[in-house]
Amino acid sequence: MATVVAIPGEAARGNATDTASATWALAALALCMLLPSLGTSIANVALPALTGAFDATFAQVQWVVLAYLLANTTLIVGVGRLGDVAGRRRLLVAGIALFTTASVACALAPSLGWLIAARALQGLGAAVLMALSTAFAGDVVPKERTGSAMGLLGTMSAVGTALGPSLGGVLIAGPGWRTIFLVNVPLGILAFVVALRSLPADRARRGAAGRIDATGTFVLALTLAAYALAMTLGRGRAGAANAALLAAAVAGLGLFVWIEMRAASPLVPLAMVRSRTLAASLGATALVSTVMMTTLVVSPFYLMRALGLGAASAGLVMSLGPIVAAMAGVPAGRLVDRLGATRLAAAGLTGIGAGGLALSLLPTTAGIAGYLAAIVTTTVGYAVFQAANTTAVLANVPPDRRGVVSGLLNLARNLGLITGASAMGAVFAHAAGTNDVATATPGSVAVGMRITFAVATGVIAAAMGIARHRR
Repeated sequence: MATVVAIPGEAARGNATDTASATWALAALALCMLLPSLGTSIANVALPALTGAFDATFAQVQWVVLAYLLANTTLIVGVGRLGDVAGRRRLLVAGIALFTTASVACALAPSLGWLIAARALQGLGAAVLMALSTAFAGDVVPKERTGSAMGLLGTMSAVGTALGPSLGGVLIAGPGWRTIFLVNVPLGILAFVVALRSLPADRARRGAAGRIDATGTFVLALTLAAYALAMTLGRGRAGAANAALLAAAVAGLGLFVWIEMRAASPLVPLAMVRSRTLAASLGATALVSTVMMTTLVVSPFYLMRALGLGAASAGLVMSLGPIVAAMAGVPAGRLVDRLGATRLAAAGLTGIGAGGLALSLLPTTAGIAGYLAAIVTTTVGYAVFQAANTTAVLANVPPDRRGVVSGLLNLARNLGLITGASAMGAVFAHAAGTNDVATATPGSVAVGMRITFAVATGVIAAAMGIARHRR
């Protein structure tokens, strides 16, 4: 009978190797989260330059942003499920390659139509990166360190959001608008190499678990496209086209549910969505994202019109939010691992609500210091909520469904951002008593700010109620 002899130090070397592998894998996932957030934020500052470069109207060049947003929103759940079935590593590497290649195509665009099409492909690549990076984290770190991993991914997303406007402004003023897309290329190549070398191999899936619900995926994509267009066309002003698209989205949702009830391998199993934990997390994510987008929509007008700051100063003040989120992400994740996801999610919502309430009560006499204190409170709360909420959801999801659940979380976030930009923007304009907030008086903007964030505080109160129902 053979005897197995333990070699001293062998286990320690194995653990060190596993730790190094997990570290490199997390580095790859962090880069995958940086790319789509940078791709989103850096393009927004280029719109004025693109109107001159292509002799186009602002409404036309807006499709450079909308094409990316639509592709990302409509396909993120489908690519998450595809990763579950076809293999996350294989699809994530392909997504990095697509995003990087599309970035080159954007930089070389000879026409506005070319640029819009390339941005749509870039949005598809971003959907793959966002959905599968979060799902992959559960495969490469121990369960007790999931919160720290989610905090790191949240930090990288915030870094991309914070870096985009300033880096984009420098590049546009210097080499030109094409370089804002080329900057993604070296990052994409680095992410591709690290992911290829460090992420664990895929496992084959057979039977019903290995099927794709093509019909459900197609109907859901059309439904989400209708909703996104309904919320974005007309800059938030309701019209006949918006109403028709919204009605189509409602009908599409009903059709999607009917299809999923009869599918052998549904894209989104309805029993899973009926789970109290998942449903509450998705609802809270959408509501929180709505409020966070409200801060981005309303703040420029408040800072420039009510407080009298210039555009550059207002941009510098607004950059504090993403910087704080980047700094708070990793510590928030560690707190989640130590204190538990449920408790920290509630604490994060409380912080967001407190910040929103402060913004709703903020007099102009409080100045920049009062605004920054409220924004820091809101942003830290958001970082804590994101890490805790994602950890709580993915901790209870079977490995073969992490991709689609991660896609649903990102979808809820995107829908909240879209709704915040349109619906809360409309609330702000109505509260300020004008259709053109850019020309409103300082007093009107201050009133609009207070009313809008009073509504936003109510939205967070609803999110807190949903989270309490989950518990």
